[in-house]
Amino acid sequence: MSERVLFLTGRLAHGRLQRVLSALGDMPFEWKIHDIGVKVAALMTEEIIRGRLPRPVEADRIIVPGRCHADLGRLSADLGVRVERGPDEITDLPRFLGAKGRPPDLARYDIRIFAEIVDAATIGLERILSRADALKAAGADVIDLGCLPDTPFPHLEDSVRELKARGFLVSVDSADPGELEAAIEAGADHVLSLDEETLGLAAGSSCIPILVPRPHGDLDSLIRVAEAAKARDIACILDPILDPINFGFSDSIARYIALRRRLPEAEIMMGTGNLTELTEADTSGITAVLLGICAELQIRNVLTVQVSPHTRCTLEEHDAARRLMFAAREDQALPKEYGAGLLQVHDLTPFVAAPDDINAVAEQVRDKNFRIETAEDGIHVYARGFHQIKHDAFGFFPDLHVEADGAHAFYLGAELTKAEIALRLGKRYIQDEPLDFGIAAPRQRGDRLRLKQAGTTLKHQGERAAKDSVEEND
Repeated sequence: MSERVLFLTGRLAHGRLQRVLSALGDMPFEWKIHDIGVKVAALMTEEIIRGRLPRPVEADRIIVPGRCHADLGRLSADLGVRVERGPDEITDLPRFLGAKGRPPDLARYDIRIFAEIVDAATIGLERILSRADALKAAGADVIDLGCLPDTPFPHLEDSVRELKARGFLVSVDSADPGELEAAIEAGADHVLSLDEETLGLAAGSSCIPILVPRPHGDLDSLIRVAEAAKARDIACILDPILDPINFGFSDSIARYIALRRRLPEAEIMMGTGNLTELTEADTSGITAVLLGICAELQIRNVLTVQVSPHTRCTLEEHDAARRLMFAAREDQALPKEYGAGLLQVHDLTPFVAAPDDINAVAEQVRDKNFRIETAEDGIHVYARGFHQIKHDAFGFFPDLHVEADGAHAFYLGAELTKAEIALRLGKRYIQDEPLDFGIAAPRQRGDRLRLKQAGTTLKHQGERAAKDSVEEND
């Protein structure tokens, strides 16, 4: 006998849920829908479910909407049936149920992120430690202390020792052999960068240097220094150097490919900052492509910097990209539909309902509270006896008649502006929820065990609407 799954929903979402489940075709379970008796599915609570669900429960599993505010563990114990919280939106239900494959595992990765503090020489030890904590929280595996030309770094050794004492892996980036030697003596895990002339600095130490070609772009010199390091039993990481666009970018990519072919087992680094910092474009796409190259070539070390204002989330993007690319490579799949947070401007599924779905719901509404949704045909605003569709938030103002209610007008203005932004960008809009910009602007997930408190602009509206909604919800 196949598993029996019961979906709990509200009155307005019943038809949409029925259509989505019917479209799934053959699934390894039997399903039924039960309208719990509230108008909006998010309003169902633990008490409502317990009081209104017929007994005995004829199901092996119950799925409630994602915005249902209930303690599912306690509810499962009371009902004697496993209760699960589904996705927030019905349109995401097929993936949740496995119709589009299991949710991806993004916990694994094999690329280490070196995060550089570029001005370490000019800031004090306490600020270095504070920056290191923030970088680690954002995904950094190694804290890189950047040295500056002709700039003294008197606290270099103290910084390395203190970071090491606090459990950080540390690298030091300098063109001054004296600073590199001091870093190695202080216990740095890595130094950037040594070449054929300076390789000896790492001899007899546990430091693993990053080796670079001299002169720049000379792959043969990098191969020679790698062979010299092997002969001297010095573990190393090789960096052919990624160049900026219009200054050798394509040739530098070719060097990485050639290096991997010539030294199949070598540990390699790519410094991505020459593209993210020096290209005026959103860094999420650049990072995805570069980390995709790293995944293909088994480049397991990347050096990142965050200096330019448009690169403020580059480290988090690298962390998301390494997880995405690892999962896709392991699955032998394209790097899409993994939800790694790199889709910041546009969404894969910008609309949670079709125009016909919204029209059907709008016809059922019996109160005067405005609902806002977006679909391919524009922004929908509807309430009892009111349904308009426009592309411009300001276009609704003459017909909403909220001039005398400043709080309500402010609320609608904010929501409609958000809806217009979502419509123009092709993003998903959900009333009363922030737009999702992925890694670029992480948002906190609300507490699913309690209802959201009304904001300042909603309190007066809620008091006025309470009488209208009581009958509908009961």
